[in-house]
Amino acid sequence: TTDEMTNLEYSGVCYFVAEEPRSVEAALNEQCWREAMVAEMDSIQANKTWELSTLPKGHKAIGLKWVFKVKKDPNGIVTKHKARLVAKGYAQREGVDFEEVFAPMARIEIVRLLIALVALKGWQVHHMDVKSAFLNGDLREEVYVQLPPGFVVKDGSGKVLKLKKALYGLRQAPRAWNARLDSELVKLGFVRNPLEHAVYRRLGKDGLLLVGVYVDDLVITGSSNTSIESFKKEMMSSFSMSDLGLLSYYLNIQVDQQVGKTTLCQSSYTLRILEQAGMSGCNPCHVPMENRLKLSKNDKSPLVDKTKYRSIIGSLRYLVNTRPDIAYAVGIVSRYMEEPRGSHWAAVKQILRYLAGTVHYGVVYKRLGTADSLVGYSDSDLAGDVDDRKSTSGSVFLLGTSLVTWVSQKQRVVALSSCEAEYIASANAACQGIWPSRLLAELLDVQVPKVRLLVDNKSAIALSKNPVHHDRSKHIDTRYHFVRDCVDRGEVDIDHVSTTEQLADIRTKALGRARFVELRQQLGVVEVQQD
Repeated sequence: TTDEMTNLEYSGVCYFVAEEPRSVEAALNEQCWREAMVAEMDSIQANKTWELSTLPKGHKAIGLKWVFKVKKDPNGIVTKHKARLVAKGYAQREGVDFEEVFAPMARIEIVRLLIALVALKGWQVHHMDVKSAFLNGDLREEVYVQLPPGFVVKDGSGKVLKLKKALYGLRQAPRAWNARLDSELVKLGFVRNPLEHAVYRRLGKDGLLLVGVYVDDLVITGSSNTSIESFKKEMMSSFSMSDLGLLSYYLNIQVDQQVGKTTLCQSSYTLRILEQAGMSGCNPCHVPMENRLKLSKNDKSPLVDKTKYRSIIGSLRYLVNTRPDIAYAVGIVSRYMEEPRGSHWAAVKQILRYLAGTVHYGVVYKRLGTADSLVGYSDSDLAGDVDDRKSTSGSVFLLGTSLVTWVSQKQRVVALSSCEAEYIASANAACQGIWPSRLLAELLDVQVPKVRLLVDNKSAIALSKNPVHHDRSKHIDTRYHFVRDCVDRGEVDIDHVSTTEQLADIRTKALGRARFVELRQQLGVVEVQQD
């Protein structure tokens, strides 16, 4: 029990529940959920999150609700029953209940870059989780909430709770927590990266230490295991934390760290997608999209369920984070979410059938190359979209031999030639490549490495290097001439690569089986051995 709250009468026993209850009353009748609710209340009370108060005139108390979640491991086994007390933040008014809500988080590209760096350096990646993270954020605004459902206050009739710290569901909770975490890391000697505010760096006598922050998850790596263990102790003295050891499961991504290599895989997530789509046990195929397939918005085939189509596409787009081999195909089918038809759904089913045969595939990062060898490949098709005749740009960037970032997207303008399409693609790729090069320089405290960009169109290369060609490109939007400035400043070095060695080819068009498998392997997408 808590100091101020008394639980409602309990009845019933629950030894094992794999589904979330639909009401507070149902949760209180099951022992596992009732214990989870009490644990949440105890955590809130111990953190001194609120105090009993009378609602001042002119203020409105925000409602609270319980959110129940079953936590499972990568194999689908229930590991924890989690009950979270959440504020109904949708009732808050901007300028009255909160001001700013933004809080930086490490993007998945950051995690891949850190893992690629770790693989090259032979380091280890550790994982920590902050328990009830948002409860640690100090509130600047005056916020009142109603009493939590299922709990009563002794002699508290007509009372409300005044929040001293943030609560889950509040609009400003993520920002309050991030501000608290940032201040603690600064006290410990960390410096926030100016290019990526969710990444911190500390250089001490034990070596370099890097920390990536995603809400309440900390991804930790460095040149010394001693400094990592020391940092864990420092954090545990400031917050209630769980030491999860070596990074093994992060945002539905399975991470396998071995000597000489690290792999990222989403096999469990892939199986859930197939189950959601009703494709479990389907016949697999060898490529995610048929060669020379052309889809159109003007297709006359029957309409399909929009909700299901969009749900599957959303799941596939997240799967692309570890499956670059399906990036182009997923990008194509994403263009038809407004009014999906039978032909579009058939293309989605082709992707799912391909995934059924490659469930355990993932990206491998090996200890090959150096941290200053950032190489990118840029490619484009010409007028591939049959509706608006716009081209598709594709790019990949590797650190050493490890794939860190990739893009496949439709261009915003209509290109009049293959040279122009390739030039626009190289400009977009230059923007994509300069960011990791500068970030690496900040993390390792070295000179910014020059990005080597490989393009298979000699005319586009000449256009990026030689201003004489400007007469042939007056109509090209000025923003795409950014790549020319990068070449002049020495930030990007554009070289020619033969079409047969163009790795970005897999990002711009559907390929035949032999070519597709060849490029997939060169990009480091392989079958991950399962225990």
